Amino acid sequence: MEVLKEKIEEEEAAEREAEAEQAARRAAEKEREDTILNQEELIDLEQKLSEIEVHIPEDPVIFSKSTIDTSTLPPSYRANSAKEQLLLQVADNFARQYNHLCPDREPLFLHPLNECDVPKFVSTTIRPTLMPYPELYNWDSCAEFVSDFLTMVPLPSAIKLPEYLFSPTSVLKYQRGNCFDFSILLCSLLIGAGYDAYCVSGYATQDLCSMDLTREVAEEKEKVVPKKYTIKPPRDLRSKFELAQVAKKEAEIIAAQEKKRKEEEERLLELDKPPPDPMHGLRIHAWVLILCGRREVPESFFIDPFTARSYSTQDEHFLGIESIWNHKNYWVNMQDCWNGCKDLIFDLGDPVRWEFLLLETEKPYLSLYETEEEEEFTEDDGIENLDKEDEENNFDMPGSWVEQISISPKDFETRCPLGKKVIQYKQAKLEKWTPYLNGNGLVSRLTIYENVDCHKVVEIREWYKNREDLLEMRQVDKVSNWTTEYFKPGHFLALRVHIYKNMIPETERTMEFYYLARVDGLVKRTETSRSMTEYYEGRLDFLAYRHIDYGIRTKKFNINSADSNPRPLLKITERFNRNLKQLADDDVAERIFVVSEERILLRYHCREDYITTSKREFQKSNDVDNKGNKIIMTPDMCISYEVEPREHTKKLLFQYEMMMELKNQERISKHQVWESEMEVLEILKIREEEEDTHNLTVSIYDTKRNEKSKEQREALERQAQEEHMRQVEAELDYLAPFLVQLPPGEKLTRWQALRLKDECLNDFKQRLIDKANLIQARFEKETQELQKKQQWYQENQVTMTMEDEDAYLTYCSQAMFRIRILEQRLNRHKELAPQKYLALEEKLYRDPRLIEYLKVFV
Repeated sequence: MEVLKEKIEEEEAAEREAEAEQAARRAAEKEREDTILNQEELIDLEQKLSEIEVHIPEDPVIFSKSTIDTSTLPPSYRANSAKEQLLLQVADNFARQYNHLCPDREPLFLHPLNECDVPKFVSTTIRPTLMPYPELYNWDSCAEFVSDFLTMVPLPSAIKLPEYLFSPTSVLKYQRGNCFDFSILLCSLLIGAGYDAYCVSGYATQDLCSMDLTREVAEEKEKVVPKKYTIKPPRDLRSKFELAQVAKKEAEIIAAQEKKRKEEEERLLELDKPPPDPMHGLRIHAWVLILCGRREVPESFFIDPFTARSYSTQDEHFLGIESIWNHKNYWVNMQDCWNGCKDLIFDLGDPVRWEFLLLETEKPYLSLYETEEEEEFTEDDGIENLDKEDEENNFDMPGSWVEQISISPKDFETRCPLGKKVIQYKQAKLEKWTPYLNGNGLVSRLTIYENVDCHKVVEIREWYKNREDLLEMRQVDKVSNWTTEYFKPGHFLALRVHIYKNMIPETERTMEFYYLARVDGLVKRTETSRSMTEYYEGRLDFLAYRHIDYGIRTKKFNINSADSNPRPLLKITERFNRNLKQLADDDVAERIFVVSEERILLRYHCREDYITTSKREFQKSNDVDNKGNKIIMTPDMCISYEVEPREHTKKLLFQYEMMMELKNQERISKHQVWESEMEVLEILKIREEEEDTHNLTVSIYDTKRNEKSKEQREALERQAQEEHMRQVEAELDYLAPFLVQLPPGEKLTRWQALRLKDECLNDFKQRLIDKANLIQARFEKETQELQKKQQWYQENQVTMTMEDEDAYLTYCSQAMFRIRILEQRLNRHKELAPQKYLALEEKLYRDPRLIEYLKVFV
């Protein structure tokens, strides 16, 4: 019974353990499910939170009169000269007549206030200046500099002319301005560079006035490299009728595709069309007009100073013009702008279309005198009277009141405010940096997005400057993961373009080289995991093409064991250009080494007026067999086809010598293939090192960044300063006051020399003591005054006002500051006094006037 009872208890215990295990297993599974659910919920929460974006509003850019320091401005900014006062009167008279004749027109922009609240005529605000930088000599680079250097400030009112127009010097100093400030500065630089430039006051679209480029497509200029040599195309033997039929079908397909593309573009433009602007045609804007003629400008055009983009004078962004001016005159547009600027004629010499302010103008204008009035004058009297009237009415434009415009080399190099500028385009974002601001030399980056939401990046283009590896541009395709790098000439590897997906060897990549800088004339190398193709130019052996086919490597590739574990060669194909010194039947056009099958194939160039070429195929064999016997050349080892058979080519000796030469060429080709593989590995290794370090080059003339030049300059400055100190010490004669006491012209005695030394040292010692006493007296005086002030504060603390208490605290703070300074000066004087005394004593012993008598004591 006891044994049965024990068995039952054991079975029950086992059942309880099994139930406990199942319960624990169920609890673990539930916990795991809860964990998975929690993780899914967490991921879902993170995704939802990531969709929530908070945009911190940027501080509005302000550029007003209150932000300009006018205390250092010259007198021409603060007052008008007599000639400027007369010009303002002429302008007011012109404005009254204009308002009387054209009451429905808006007021003219004639003489706004400058930063000193002085009215200045707009033409005198232009200061033509030719800058010393070659980049600012052309209009496009000059406009780009102004656009990058300044920050746009919107007009106070979009439909009213601004009350202030600041000088270009203040605009450059603070790097801010509205459209009128931009235009005045750009016009000053363009006129100085020789362009016929004018500032324009008119009306434009909302996007142009607000510098909104989100509907514009970012366009990058591509350099077109002209081909130096062209190859004469071969004779076309195809049927012209068939070609015409194919071209007709292709034209129909292209026309259908073009029609479909235009419809799609119109649909997208309609979707992308901005909402109606309630102030369309009323928004005031200023830009620059360049007339044709000077600087070989073939056609007049507009420049938007905000974006540095050029526009046709008939562009729909510009809705009307009120007036234009340069540094010599002012013109009012008298033409109708119902169709924008499309119908305007920019003949400033036509007074019917353009009413000018001053008679003195370079533009020829039509004579306003009628024929009948001219007949009333005699030839001599009439000319004299007209000359006198012109002299009385003639008034030329005063000189500019603005100081000379100057841009320091540092500001010209910095360009963008704070060294960075971001421009948002349609489906793209352009970022600009100052050279040397980024450690890797990055100066510009264009990010292209998939759609207008600008979330998914499609492509990134980066431009670099001053890199030691001469990297100029990098283009990264985020969709296909292809990276394209462009290099400037001068790299020791002669690399021009590198296209790759990763930096792992034996993967897909393309390398282009500056072949004139290479000995082998390599132009391009394309590599995959199973092949390599090379293109050559200008070689003495006329090699133009080499293609290598590889087999599958038995062992895994390791860059350290590339020599011991090479890729197996299957076939080498080489193609050659025509060598005119040889016959076409002897000049090889294509040579194929089929390494895997021990065969060599030759194809020769085609003769003129022939359609077939000669060919040969060699079956390679060893020089000796397995038993060591020499193998003899047999006819079946060479299969040939000749366009015109020759007797000597059929001989076995000729074929044997050719096969031996081909074997030698095969060994050379294999070695060249191995060198190409090693070169690829070396280029990849060097490129990885260059990307890790990305060192930047510094010009020897850049003394701020060139460390060697900086150290040399500091050493020269230090030497010059030491030399100056020695000269000052030499000019300071410390024995002069004591030598005056001696009779002039007498030679010193030993006793007199000792006395001079002692008197000089005692006098210097007394001066050191007096200086210490003076500092001590000032210290005690300040301390006593502070104590009196504190005692007075204790007596009158109850009746004191807040102002008195603040004055007391201010006095105590200043008094304590003076006491600490005096204490520091006294301690420093005590430390340096013994050193100065010993230094003077040493100088006296070395003085040439006393050294003869004091050398015993040295």
